[in-house]
Amino acid sequence: MLLMVLSPLVAGLPAMAQEKTVTPDLKALAERKGGTIPDEASLKWVEDAKGRPALAVRSDRDDTVVLFDRLEFTNGVIEFDALGQSGPPQSNFLGVAFRVADAKTHDAVYFRPFNFRAEEAERKAHAVQYVSHPKYRWQVLREEKPGQYEKPIVPAPDGDAWFHVRIAVEKPKVSVYVNDGKEPSLVVEELSDRKGGGVGLWVGPGQGGYFANLRITPAK
Repeated sequence: MLLMVLSPLVAGLPAMAQEKTVTPDLKALAERKGGTIPDEASLKWVEDAKGRPALAVRSDRDDTVVLFDRLEFTNGVIEFDALGQSGPPQSNFLGVAFRVADAKTHDAVYFRPFNFRAEEAERKAHAVQYVSHPKYRWQVLREEKPGQYEKPIVPAPDGDAWFHVRIAVEKPKVSVYVNDGKEPSLVVEELSDRKGGGVGLWVGPGQGGYFANLRITPAK
């Protein structure tokens, strides 16, 4: 299931001219202002989440999207800091959704911090994931297109520490950079034909995670 809430943000795009960067008020969102937040979504503002103020987002439902108000995103850069946890396995999934049409239709890039430094190579290879709902969920992509839409992160971040994410969207290409990596951890071609839509925070079932310093810079 998807949860919805809208708002703006972004960062630098190397190959695209850029609009003004927008930074959403995550603290206001925790007060259920600036968007529609379903009852099943738990949002809380934390003043000190391992050294920084952040929005904690959690849900016991699949595919929870907190969609920001009045943001139409086509191409550009989405940047944020994220914090999950290294264990137990299957405990936390967090990222962002874009090209959001409704509660069931969106693309997303999300992370599995419990796999970042897993001992098993197979788990490590499932660190960052692209999906396009409703047709291309992770189960479908893993079975039909193994290794294309999920990758390891090199060098692997600490699953219990903050990590920085920069997602460059230039349809049909999506490139995902983590921390100071000069090369993208994941590069895919979008599987949806939508050219625009909303942007939101994305969490899967379990502990969710923390978000900070969210910025969106649309391309002109």
